[in-house]
Amino acid sequence: MRALLDGHDLETRDWLFNLMAKSDLFVSRKVGDKVFASPDFNEPMDEMRDKTLERIFFLLRNGVFKDFLKDNSIENSLKQMAVWEVLGIFDHALSVKLGVHFILWGGSIVSLGTQRHHDKWLRITEELKVFGCFAMTELGHGSNVRGIETVTTYDPSTQEFIIDTPCESAQKYWIGGAAKHATHTIVFSQLLIDGKNEGVHAFICQIRDANGRWCRGIRIADCGHKTGLNGVDNGRIWFDKVRIPRENLLNAVADVTPDGQYVSSIKNPDQRFGVFMAPLSSGRVTIAMHATNQAKVGLATALRYALTRRAFSVSTYEPEMLLLDYPSHQHRLLPLLAKTYAMNFAALDLKKLHLKKNPEDSKVVHVISSGFKAMFSWHSQRTLQECREACGGQGLKTENRIGNLKAEYDVQSTFEGDNNVLMQQVSKALLGDYFAARSKGKLMKGMGLEHLNGPRPVMSKELDSNVLRDSRFQLALLQLRERGLLELLDAEVKKIISTGLSTSEALMSSYKLAENLGKAFTERIMLEIFQRAEEQATGSMKKVLGLLRTLSVLSGVDEEPVFLRYGFLSPEQSQLIHREVPAVCAELRPHTLHLVDSFGIPQPFLGLIAYDWVESNAWDNVSGGSSQSIV
Repeated sequence: MRALLDGHDLETRDWLFNLMAKSDLFVSRKVGDKVFASPDFNEPMDEMRDKTLERIFFLLRNGVFKDFLKDNSIENSLKQMAVWEVLGIFDHALSVKLGVHFILWGGSIVSLGTQRHHDKWLRITEELKVFGCFAMTELGHGSNVRGIETVTTYDPSTQEFIIDTPCESAQKYWIGGAAKHATHTIVFSQLLIDGKNEGVHAFICQIRDANGRWCRGIRIADCGHKTGLNGVDNGRIWFDKVRIPRENLLNAVADVTPDGQYVSSIKNPDQRFGVFMAPLSSGRVTIAMHATNQAKVGLATALRYALTRRAFSVSTYEPEMLLLDYPSHQHRLLPLLAKTYAMNFAALDLKKLHLKKNPEDSKVVHVISSGFKAMFSWHSQRTLQECREACGGQGLKTENRIGNLKAEYDVQSTFEGDNNVLMQQVSKALLGDYFAARSKGKLMKGMGLEHLNGPRPVMSKELDSNVLRDSRFQLALLQLRERGLLELLDAEVKKIISTGLSTSEALMSSYKLAENLGKAFTERIMLEIFQRAEEQATGSMKKVLGLLRTLSVLSGVDEEPVFLRYGFLSPEQSQLIHREVPAVCAELRPHTLHLVDSFGIPQPFLGLIAYDWVESNAWDNVSGGSSQSIV
């Protein structure tokens, strides 16, 4: 099962887990013969940042980043993703800081630059002789990148670009690495040539010298302490007419000649802008993986605790019951376990789609990664909160990880795109394809939308357990919701447009339907991917995967009001599904330990209560404990 879940590079993962578990830089506590590895979230912010950097150079010395940028093969890229996943399980700040350097800074040079940039920057980036950051977000503009206010002009007399921050809202904000450690940045800026705005472009700019001093025209401020992720030194950058060489424009899609002529192989400004946003797709793919893995850490800890912690008894003089033997405890955690399995398979599929994509696949990757990023990060926060509560007071302790993970990963719901905005982007793309197909009399094609070309699914009134657990019924039900919401959104937008409002205004007014459609599309894609993963299994594993798939779908349907709101299910059908969920939970209960062990997360990287919670709280293992008598 672990091989199916991880999908690739199990040896690399285990090697890196082992490397960290053997180093005092990563180990936070020893209990008996066990070590536990996690960051010290009680350290002051500056110490957390310095420790993160120290760990990065430890990983560099041990060859972890070898050929990260110079080898662009799919095999090597998958290996890199395995490394990010393992590092993220240890510490989100460590993976984010490295992700900014390698994926955003380095990835931008690879995808947006040309050979001259590759030759100059990739090797020294791998060797951390420069430390890069990614200056896109501004104080006044986050999700709306088109509206950023930083301005770059060209001086043909010196063949230099001049980058300027014209107002306070144009300051670059939340730039990971900028506050303390970054030496260079990718600057996203409006490019003005002879007074004409050619749109957002990307430039390389040095912000610190070898001694850590700001470069001329650069001002930097710290974003300060955050509710989480304090191991990353987020900063703010102002550019005061900073001059950079003409060659520092990343020119894979557009260039400026020495005499100041703007040239581009992509004439359509919208398409050109889409190319410049490509690095963000990598970020959303990474977030989908990390969100799933943090849900795994919380579930593995909370479910292992529930398999050993007892509370109350059915009647007097009987032994107390295990927490996980209570149907209510099963119902609060096992559907989240099932959905995490579904999201794991979906994130794995997205990774491979992203790495194998052709230019014409960019839209598909953008739409699917946007939906996954939003859904998975929301799921991670919900799961970690439920796991925290399910562990009672132990869930509050830093050493048990769950509460801190919630704070560390809360940022995922807004960085690389606000989740609500991303969901509206998903539905906008679906509606655009639907409009185009209908107006041209063509069939829907791609992203599994071909089901819209056939007849509408009909839900049988006679639903029993066998039907509810049938993957064909489950897919038909999710297709019915997706189709119905798309048709409803189409009708509502047209109705609003008929009153004289624009398409954009109509979509804004229909935001709730749009969000529901984005969720419906995402969950239907997830189910189709789960079904493909299930086909790879045989025997008992196939049976357990079938239970997980069923619980993932039925619990989601049970929690989602649109099925009743828009008549996709009758109240009677909804009641049958509601009663089936706890029945599936009970069948999954005996497999719980094997299912969380299949996550492949070694003991040192889970909370202490995942193992012997009595021993970890024994006097000899309490921090600062002694054998002296206290009078």
